[in-house]
Amino acid sequence: MPLLFIALSLAVLVRFQLAGDFLVRALGLPVPGSLIGLVGLTLVLLVLGRVPAALGKVSGGLLRNMMLMLAPAVVGLIDNFGRVREEWLPFLVAGVVGSVITLAVTAVTLQYLLRRSDTASVADPAEGSKA
Repeated sequence: MPLLFIALSLAVLVRFQLAGDFLVRALGLPVPGSLIGLVGLTLVLLVLGRVPAALGKVSGGLLRNMMLMLAPAVVGLIDNFGRVREEWLPFLVAGVVGSVITLAVTAVTLQYLLRRSDTASVADPAEGSKA
């Protein structure tokens, strides 16, 4: 894959993040700008109906190295361990509630996709026999 496509894909990701940051600051929204950028990117990809190959390759590489992106947050948490020790309950509640919500959303999404997959294979039996 040409280096130009990879560079353009990175530029697209950065542009959506910057656009999200801009919207958060301009509208005073109480959510991270990167989340707004991610929602915008998702909407554009839904309208497009596919993920361009270069964008998929770049984002896949970023996802495979996600731990490197989380390392600064972990270091910050360790650096402020005294405060975490004083306020452990909100951290614990946020972690548990966030995990439960993530698990529930993942389960609902999986059920939806499995039902959709079953419906598609029933609607087109020729596609199901190719597997």
